[in-house]
Parts: sequence; C-alpha cells; structure tokens
Amino acid sequence: MSGYTGRFRRWLRRAPGRSASPGAPPTGRDTGDQQDERPAGAGAPPDIRPSLTTRSVAREVFLLQLGLVVLLVAAAVVAIVVQARRDTMTDARHRTLAAAESFAHSWGLQEALNSDDPTAKLQPLAEAARKASGVDALIVYKLDGITLTHSDPRQIGKHVIGPYADAARGKPFTRTFEGALGLSVISAAPVKDSSGKVVAIVSAPVTVEKVQKSVNQQLPIFLGTAVGALALAGGGAGLVSRRLRRQTHGLGPSEMTRMYEHHDAVLHAVREGVLIVGRDGRLLLANDEARRLLDLPADAEGRHVGDLGLDHRTAGLLAADRIATDEVHLAQDRLLALNKRSTARYGAHQGSVVTLRDTTELRWLSGRAEVARERLRLLYDAGVRIGSTLNVERTAEELAQVAVPRFADIVTVELLDAVLKGEEPAVAGTELRRTAIAGLAPDHPLHPVGELIRFVPGTPVAESVDQVRSMVEPDLAGSSAWRSQDPERARRILDHGVHSLAVVPLRARGVVLGLVDFWRSGSSPPFDDEDLSFAEELAGRAAVGIDNARRYTRERTMAMTLQRSLMPRGLPDQDALEVAHRYLPAQAGVGGDWFDVIPLPGARVALVVGDVVGHGLHAAATMGRLRIAVHNFSALDLSPDELLGHLDELVTHIDVQDEDTEEGPAITGATCLFVVYDSVSGKITAATAGHLPPAVAHPDGRVEFLHPPVAPPLGLATGLPFETAELSLPEGSRLVLYTDGLVENRSRDLDTGLEALRTALAGPDRTPEDTCTTVMQSLLPARSADDVALLVARTRRLDPAHVAEWDVPRDPAAVGPVRNACVLQLADWGLQDIAYGTELILSELLTNAVRYGAEPIHVRLLHTRTLICEVSDGSSTSPHIRQAKDTDEEGRGLFLVAQFAEHWGTRYSPRGKTIWAAQAIGPEALPSEEEPQEDLLSRWEDSGE
Repeated sequence: MSGYTGRFRRWLRRAPGRSASPGAPPTGRDTGDQQDERPAGAGAPPDIRPSLTTRSVAREVFLLQLGLVVLLVAAAVVAIVVQARRDTMTDARHRTLAAAESFAHSWGLQEALNSDDPTAKLQPLAEAARKASGVDALIVYKLDGITLTHSDPRQIGKHVIGPYADAARGKPFTRTFEGALGLSVISAAPVKDSSGKVVAIVSAPVTVEKVQKSVNQQLPIFLGTAVGALALAGGGAGLVSRRLRRQTHGLGPSEMTRMYEHHDAVLHAVREGVLIVGRDGRLLLANDEARRLLDLPADAEGRHVGDLGLDHRTAGLLAADRIATDEVHLAQDRLLALNKRSTARYGAHQGSVVTLRDTTELRWLSGRAEVARERLRLLYDAGVRIGSTLNVERTAEELAQVAVPRFADIVTVELLDAVLKGEEPAVAGTELRRTAIAGLAPDHPLHPVGELIRFVPGTPVAESVDQVRSMVEPDLAGSSAWRSQDPERARRILDHGVHSLAVVPLRARGVVLGLVDFWRSGSSPPFDDEDLSFAEELAGRAAVGIDNARRYTRERTMAMTLQRSLMPRGLPDQDALEVAHRYLPAQAGVGGDWFDVIPLPGARVALVVGDVVGHGLHAAATMGRLRIAVHNFSALDLSPDELLGHLDELVTHIDVQDEDTEEGPAITGATCLFVVYDSVSGKITAATAGHLPPAVAHPDGRVEFLHPPVAPPLGLATGLPFETAELSLPEGSRLVLYTDGLVENRSRDLDTGLEALRTALAGPDRTPEDTCTTVMQSLLPARSADDVALLVARTRRLDPAHVAEWDVPRDPAAVGPVRNACVLQLADWGLQDIAYGTELILSELLTNAVRYGAEPIHVRLLHTRTLICEVSDGSSTSPHIRQAKDTDEEGRGLFLVAQFAEHWGTRYSPRGKTIWAAQAIGPEALPSEEEPQEDLLSRWEDSGE
C-alpha cells in the first residue's frame, strides 16, 4: 500500500488551500484538468493545516519519551537500592550464622566453658573471632542466660533476653531482634558436649544500622549512573523528535489522525472495492478489494477502463457520466453490486468514485447460516426424540429416523450383541448386529435388521471400530477398501445411487456400543469433514440414550431374573384345590407382588398373596425374603394369625437392619393375606395384614368378599394381634386372591375396582384358568403402573369314604382294637401293602398319646395322594426324636415312625395338638413288612455310633 499512500498524499497536496510543505504558499498548478471556481455555498474540503497554538506530534512524542525515560530510570534506581539492601541483609544473615556456628564448634570451647573462669578464656577468643568475621559481637552464654563474652564488657555477667529457645533445643537460627546493640540481625548456634547435649549458646549480631550504612555508600554511584542514563536518553529523544518534526511537517495529532483515518477508510478499513475514475475514463485509484473482485492487472492505474478486460456492461458504467445504485454486474464467477457517485462536489478533480460489493459471498454466507440453523434444529429435535423410551432397539430406530432425510438419505445402526442384551461390552469387536434402518425401500440391498454383520478387517467400518474414530468415504465407487467387504452387495448398493458414507462410533463413558452409518445417494452432496463433525455430535447424543437404555435393560433383566427365581416356577401337586394364577409386572419395572400355594398336612392347602411397596431389585429381593419366611413358618404348621405375627416381627427386624445400612431404603410397607383351606371340612381360615380381602365366587354365581378382622401392614410394630375369619365353602367355590394393582389405579378408586371384580367373577361357573383370563381382560388397564398378582383356586372336597375316624379312651387296652380297625380300613381301601407300617406308626403315636397326652384322644386316617395318619390329644407337649442308649427300653418309637413315614410333624390347635405322619402309596412305599423292626433298630444303633 506504500504506492497508494504516496499517490494519496500527492492528491491531497494538489487540493486547493493545501501546500506541499508547511508555510509554502499554494500554487495554482494543476495536472492538466481545468480547475473550476467553487460556487458559493458549495461544500469545501476542510483545512487540515495546524494552527499556531496546536502542539505538534513531534513535541508530544518528545515529552512522552522523556517521561518514560524518567520513570524507567527512577524505577531502576529504586529497584537497585532495594536489591542492594536485600543482598546486604542476606549477607549479614549468612555472615552472622557462619560466625556463630564456627565459634560454637571451635577447638577448646568446651574446655573453656568447664574452667573456673570461662569469661577470662573466652573473651579474647571471641574478640579475635569477631574482628576476623566482621560481626559486631560474639556473645557466649550458658543455658541459664548469663552472658560469658560480649563486645561490650558491661554486658558480661548480665542475663540475656532474646528468642533463643530454638538454639537451646539444638537448632541454629537467624532472626532480626532488638538487643543490647539495637536492632540487629542475630544468628545463634548451640554448643554441644560430647554426648550431644546443649551446654551453651553462641550468638553473633550485626546491627541493621551498619547494614544500612553499607547500602548508603553505594547511593552516589547509583544516582550518578541514573543521571547519565537520563541525559543520554533525553538527547536521543530530542534527536528522534527533531527527525519526526521534519517528517510530519509540523502537523498536530488531530490533523494526522484525520488524514490517515480518511486514507484507511478508503483503502483498508472497508470490505468493499473502491475505484476512483477520472473524467476521461482512466482509472486513478483502486484498492486491494477492487483488484481482487475485478481481477485487475498490476498496472491498471492510469489505463482506460475499457482496456482492463472488464465486462462491457461494467466498463460502460465506469466510463459513463451517470450515477448507479446497487446495480448487479457479472465479473467472471462473481455477482457484484456497484454504486457510483461523482466527486465534483468534494474535490478539485472531476471524476467519480465506484464501490463494489461481492453479493456471491453474502449469498454463500446466508446459505451457510441457514444450514447451521437447520442443523441446530436437527440437534434439538434429536434431543427431544432420541431416548423417549428406555429400549435399546427403539432408541436406535429413533436415531435413524431423526437423521433422515434432513442430514442423510439412509441411516443404519449396528450394535454389539452385549449392548442389545443390556450387558457391558468388554471389548468392541467387528461383529455387529444391524439394529435399525431408515430411508430405504423394502427391497434395499443393505443387510436387514437383525442380521449379524462380520466386517472384514481393513474396511472403513472395521477401522472405525478398531481405532474408535469417525471416518468418511466421500466416493464409495472409488473405495476399494469398502467394496472388499462384500463386492456383490457393494455393486447393488452403488446401483441404487448410494455414493457417500460417514461412519461414526457410538461411544458412551469411553465404551464403544456400536456404529451409526450415514449414507447419501442421488444428487445429495458427498460428506465432508464438517458433516462428519455434526454426525459425531448427533451420534454422541444418541449414544448416551442407547447407554441409558442398555443400563436400564440390564437392571430390568437382573430384577426380572431375580423375581422369576424367587416366584413359584410351578404349582405343587395337591388334590384340595384346582389353581390358576397370573402375574404381570408393571411398566416401570418389577415390583414386590407375589403369591404362593403351599400344601399342608391333613389334606390342607395354604394360599398366600403379598405386596411389597416399591419397584426394582430391592422390592424383588424383599419379596423373596418374605416368601421364604412364609414357607419356613408354614413348615411349623402355624395358624394364619400366628404365622402373620411371626412374619410381622421378621419384617420389623429387616426394616431395622436396612435403616442401619446405606445399601438401600427399608421396606417401608408390606401386606400379606394368608388363607388355609381344609378339603376334609371345606372350611377356610383367613388372616390379613393390611391386604385386600379375598373374593369368594359360589357355584350359584353369587360373589362375596371375605373380610378378616382389619390389621395393619407388616413391619409397623404396632403390637396389635392378628385375628382370623372362618367360612365353610361348598365344593366348586372359587377363592380369588389378588393385589391392589388389579383393582386400583389412577383412573379408578378402590371401591370401583372391587365392584368391577365382583362383576367379572359373577355368572356361570368357570374353570380357574378361564376366570383368570376373564378378570385380567376386564380389569387390567392398557399400561399398568403397578404389579398385578392374581390367584384363583376352585375348592374340592375329600371323599368322605376316604376319611376314617375313631375316638379313643385313655386306656392302653384301647390301642389294640383301634389298630385292628385301621388295618381293616386299609384293606377296604386296597392299601394292604402299607398296612404293616401304618399299624406300627399308629401303635407308636397312639401309645404316646395314651401314656403322656390328655383326653380327648382322636385318630383319623386320610386317603389322598398319600395315606395320612393323625393322632390328636388334649396335651400341648410335643414328642421329639432322641438318641436312645443301649440300656434304654424307650425312646425309639419316633425313629420307627420316621423310617416308615415320608413326613411327619406336629401341629397345635386351641384344644391340644395333632401328630401326623404321611406314607407314600404305591410301589415306592417303603419299608414294607419284609423289613422287620429289628433291622430298623439296628440301623438306628449304627447311625448313633
């Protein structure tokens, strides 16, 4: 721009009222153009000559330089003085510490200290050392603070005061302290004997006044140097100012600023092309932007505009004597907006100024801004649409759908099998399963959804997985690496018009979950690096959603697996009830609803339904603990109210344990309904702990709810007892147990739900399986927010012909007749093969009842899947197996009972106890009569050795 600057200055010099140099009169010369007289009132260019009172630029520069030099010299002097003082103080510290430690470790010091007159021996030595080291004093004093040596003899024998505690502990130190000599730098060192014990202290002070004098002696040198530097710098600044005054012609700052602001505004500051064309059509001035836009030659200035190779329309406008406003002209591949104005009113030269603006770039920038806005909207839509469900496959489909067609024509998503299963992928492999496709017709040539793709090493996809980085193939037809994956399929893909591919890994928390492939076809432009950056941003957001869905899938799978392992896998075999069940987990995840069917001795069956508050692993685990507890308590053959009482204590204990840990919340609520059905009497006994009442559908279609006495949920520790309710049911009645998720939800209150359940159960008799189907279809909402457990049992009665009972007086002679009657009854039932074992069991149990029990004594035989022998009496004492000694005549009866029976046990009632034993029926019924009692007793004795 130096050429432009010189021409601009010459042009200014030719302006009227401005001389070429300060003080020179204006000349009447021109460059050949006739100078017209300016009419009155016309805008005249401002006079930029400096006034007499204006301070010139050279003077201001001189004053500024001089001020800076003075400040720098003053700062340097201060810094040197401060540094000298600091160095002198540091030297004083080192010198005093070296003198104190040297004298403390000098030879003969210990002997002098132990002499009768230490001062006499040490004072000469201390004075000699003080003079040699240059310190003000060498003071020796013992630990009691009495001075032994001092530069001032008057201080000898006095008690020293100072911060010498560190030296007394064996550590030398240096400090600034106000002592007998004034403010001094004092160093102290301990004197130790041969055992290492401190026996005295040596201190060496140097007064601060002495240090300051040393610094003051250097001040004349510093000041003289500063004055010389100031004079030299001032002279140099004067020479520079004189030279600057000649160069600026004495112009002031405002005039210089105005002149160069005009220059920069015309030639540099604007981002528009500027041309100045003379009256004869010759180009006088062109800035860089105009040269670039019009592609002007280097010698364009001075040439006629028609000779510059411009478009004839553009050249005509430049040469014409007319104005133009935003006329669009074509210059090579650019669209230029031209504005033309005359300079006659603003200068002595007749001509025009033309400005040019490249609208091509403006349109390109506008298009880029529109693309950026569209991609921001796409990212916003992706944040809203991707991850709407916690499902891995659905999240992958949402990613593919949101990018088509706004970013790519086709999108495919491949995930690792471990991710689809909800597991944590250990190492990203090249075997991925196609999970989602968007943008293709059904007959597309790509791998279908669900297919496992093994990518060949070296292909773009395989390299993207191995190197965990995004890759772009702008031209698939020219990519041999991409075609090597499957040449035939690649050919068909290219035939469909697909021509560009971008591969981006789906990575979350540093783990690769899979890949997303963006494809473009037809007239769409190929992918570039900017597109790849956007694809990475889009894939990054989707990867978070996929990882969240994967983790949710893993936790849900774990909870479902845990719940399935804790729920009944099948119903036990029994003849008292025909049972069907349903269980449906909530949409939010598994919960704590559960049910169970537990066979009990005496042709009885227990039905259990419970509900633990909450969802997830904790609720499922708590449910399993309660179910196992119910099984264990049921093995004790407790009544429903007693069983719930023990369960309540257990839940309270679990709550206390959970509150003491940080692993999870306490149960905070659990309900349970326990119902026992006796197939002999047809009677049910129910007890509830805050659970909904069971429904009873009679064979005639009538439905009623059995309401046991109200009791609080488990774990509240209220101390209130549980109570039972009893009801006799005709054979064929349906007993329905359920959880609150079936009858209660946000849109339906509890009373409405119970009435809907009553309606669904009413009507003709149905099987339990059909009843479950009807109830679930009638009451279950489309999306259940809570777990649903349903248990339907239709009652059966044990044939009275399969029940035999005897009342037995408390007389040993009555045992034989009852035993014989039982043998005859077994013969009527066709069970002669187990008559021997039954006779032995009955004999032992009945004898124990007669001997140790109380009246009334009752015997009952039940012929079901097994033969159950029960002996009841009015006593509450329970027998147990014990190890009989060789000399004992008793204690082996229950052992024999246990050998002949499959199971045996004791249950209690308000009237006493019942001891029962169950025997298998059929070929597996062992032992038989062929195994005599002596062999059983010998087995007992062998097991006790």
